[in-house]
Amino acid sequence: MISAPIGGRQRASASAIAVSHPLPPQRYDGFGPEARGVRRGVTVYIAMNRFKVLKDSTVDFENVWLSRESYLHQLPGFIAFHLLKGPEREDHVLYASHTVWASFADFEGWTKSDAFRKAHARAGNPGAKPMTLGHPEFEGFHAIQEVTADGTSRRVAAE
Repeated sequence: MISAPIGGRQRASASAIAVSHPLPPQRYDGFGPEARGVRRGVTVYIAMNRFKVLKDSTVDFENVWLSRESYLHQLPGFIAFHLLKGPEREDHVLYASHTVWASFADFEGWTKSDAFRKAHARAGNPGAKPMTLGHPEFEGFHAIQEVTADGTSRRVAAE
């Protein structure tokens, strides 16, 4: 459920924070309203970082993400980003950043870009109090199947 816009972005419920960049209707191609010119038949790559956030740092952690400029929307192949809040454990709350790309090559281009360096400039600030237990854990996924809202199911050729 979408609630009030935050800084030009839209915020979802407290359990899933979604950032989207709407496109003109002619660019929509069935993948989703955030699709940036992605064509059917394209391989999809999902990049995720899992963060174990200290319980007393969840508000600060969320504020860092909600207030930063990601630059993602400027990159070719970017489809969507979500910051996800997961289960609470004894000593932390699990969060994941979830970015959908048209291909692994597009994701890789992001990691080598000036935009990536700018977006991560404040990460790991040595003077700041730690908000997480250790470093984030990266997980990358190549899509092998797509099921759309109209019930169509197809195999996607993983890269």
